[in-house]
Amino acid sequence: MSTPDTVPAEITRTRAEADCLYTGDEVAAAVDRMAADITARLCDANPLLLVTMTGGLFPAALLLARLDFPLQVDYVHLTRYGSATSGGTIEWRRRPSASVAGRTVLLVDDLLDHGLTLAAAVDELRREGAREVLTAVLVVKRIVERPGLAHVDFHALETPDRYLFGAGMDYKTYWRNCAGIYAVKGL
Repeated sequence: MSTPDTVPAEITRTRAEADCLYTGDEVAAAVDRMAADITARLCDANPLLLVTMTGGLFPAALLLARLDFPLQVDYVHLTRYGSATSGGTIEWRRRPSASVAGRTVLLVDDLLDHGLTLAAAVDELRREGAREVLTAVLVVKRIVERPGLAHVDFHALETPDRYLFGAGMDYKTYWRNCAGIYAVKGL
């Protein structure tokens, strides 16, 4: 049994048994390429970069150091997962504090899987008057049909449709801090 001061054994075991899909160095190199594409597209656009919490925090931190042009940063928080491993109803926890009206917005998240959360965010930002909403994710899962947003404007890596953690993605609220990207055994 674990207490608040101990990590549950399942969490430690999951990391030890996971398949490493990309090392931290491979993630960094892929983010370099994505940042170059974003810079080419947005360097003169005065964009508002919106980080989706909490998964988008890690990829946004990697990206921000590589985007050498004027931009503003804010965040949104919406979730379908909470601490679960499968999605539910989309819940908005925080909307942008900065106005998006008339702005080019770059929405940064950790991954595109079924696209429901990203689609909801994009739709809401458009309703709030954003001139243009672009999306950037660290990982796109290879899924044949997505019920939500089908494609993103920028991505760094692709993976099979497995349960991922690391580089901002979590397993039961743990392991967002891993530099690499891992897939849970059996999921």
